[in-house]
Amino acid sequence: MALKRLARGGQDIFRFLLALYYQLDHLVRELMKFGTVGAFAYVIDTGLYNILRATVLEDKTITAKVISVSAATLFAFFGNRHWTFRHRPDPGIARGFGVFALLNGVGLVITVIPLWISHYLLGMTSLLADNISTNIIGTGLATTFRFWSYRKWVFLAPPVQIAPVPVAPPVPSVQPAAIVLPPQPNAPDAAVLTPESRPLRRR
Repeated sequence: MALKRLARGGQDIFRFLLALYYQLDHLVRELMKFGTVGAFAYVIDTGLYNILRATVLEDKTITAKVISVSAATLFAFFGNRHWTFRHRPDPGIARGFGVFALLNGVGLVITVIPLWISHYLLGMTSLLADNISTNIIGTGLATTFRFWSYRKWVFLAPPVQIAPVPVAPPVPSVQPAAIVLPPQPNAPDAAVLTPESRPLRRR
């Protein structure tokens, strides 16, 4: 009995997750593609940062991070524009990249804040501490902000098409029919009475 209840509970959870997936199908697809593009951008960012940090910019950790993030941002824009959000209206290169770069500037600040705190305030100047603070904590916070802001201000959702409401044709007004009375013995012609000309009966 316990195994049956456990199996039934597992089936219910699976059905719930499956229904939730179908309801959030577009969001899940965008998240998967965004994560893939972000993974490649992360490799570019982290790899270039460590190369610069270990060579020409050994004592300029913030400058190295700015350069690496800028290169990763350029890759991420074209990856998201042509793959992740290609089903959404294209904002154009000029406007799209302008807003994209602005939001990535905010993301860059978010990425650098944990690095600045750990490196300069806490005195944790090792390469491992710098990588944890900026490439794990900072990048995680910035990625969440970027995904939300891209969908809201760069790659907007297509406008919802509202079907026009059919309008019923006007009902023609029915005119009351005329009443034709048969010829009377003392009347020369037949009388035609309408409801307006009908005499009122006295009670």
